[in-house]
Amino acid sequence: MTSETSLHERPGLALIGAPIEVGTSEPGALMGPAALRTAGLIRALSDLGHPVTDHGDVVPDGPTGARGLDAVGAWTRALSRAVEDALDAGALPLAAGGDHSLSLGSIDGVMRHCLRRGLPVFVLWLDAHADFNTPETSPSGNVHGMPLAALCGEAGFPPLFAEPVPPPLPPRNVHLFGLRSIDSGERALVTARQVGVTDMRTIDEFGVVAPLRRVLDRVSAEGAHLHVSFDIDFLDPSVAPGVGTTVPGGATFREAHLIMEMLHDSGLVRSLDVVELNPFLDERGRSARVLVELIASLFGRRILDRPTVPIEAVPSEVVERD
Repeated sequence: MTSETSLHERPGLALIGAPIEVGTSEPGALMGPAALRTAGLIRALSDLGHPVTDHGDVVPDGPTGARGLDAVGAWTRALSRAVEDALDAGALPLAAGGDHSLSLGSIDGVMRHCLRRGLPVFVLWLDAHADFNTPETSPSGNVHGMPLAALCGEAGFPPLFAEPVPPPLPPRNVHLFGLRSIDSGERALVTARQVGVTDMRTIDEFGVVAPLRRVLDRVSAEGAHLHVSFDIDFLDPSVAPGVGTTVPGGATFREAHLIMEMLHDSGLVRSLDVVELNPFLDERGRSARVLVELIASLFGRRILDRPTVPIEAVPSEVVERD
């Protein structure tokens, strides 16, 4: 097993635009990468001392106008190559989207990179939804509600990944954080596959610190590559309205900032995708600016400098609350 660059070492960042909206029926998500650039994402990260290379937007391996699984597969293969290449070059890839079907490509690229290095992969899914539907269970048929099921090897999907296909992502290496909307079919799958879940009720009762600390403890103990997938609908719509799948009762601005600060302090994040920003539904760029602020917090922006506390130094009673 080999190690990777820590987030605290100010790794070079590879910004990869993924203007994908073929996985959703709501137009506008393809403008997400441009909106994040316009809102100052590159400058915010550069000001924190991270060298940033903008690789532009990926181009799918097939027709751009189609929707559904075949079109998603074309984007998946192209984005997977871009993410794998960035990791192989020692950079931390940040895939900016685009609907959540793009995570098929970003996580597939991560899995290919890690397979060659003997590293386990762990995915933290910050999202209002489970995205664990299959073509059979999905009420809408929208692929942006299916990426985790496909990545975890559920049946019913056409070929989406380039050959040779990596082994499926172990469902127990996925943690859904902020869940508050789930379809009946995917609820059964999430339960049967023992996917980790911290729903909004848990956050309401105990806050974000203890549940997230438990996740980070496990990632650290297993020496895993941590991929964070951040769907803007994780946030309450009052904080970030520019999304096509709003669900009331999401994370507050401060809760989200605390999560990002904890992720940075952990030093464990090795790759990231930011998804479902829809500028067409936004209020004068408000949601894009919020996302830039949160991404900056993940990469080290803070009000005051303070020593980073290693996970193992946190008192056990802090992380054992239920």
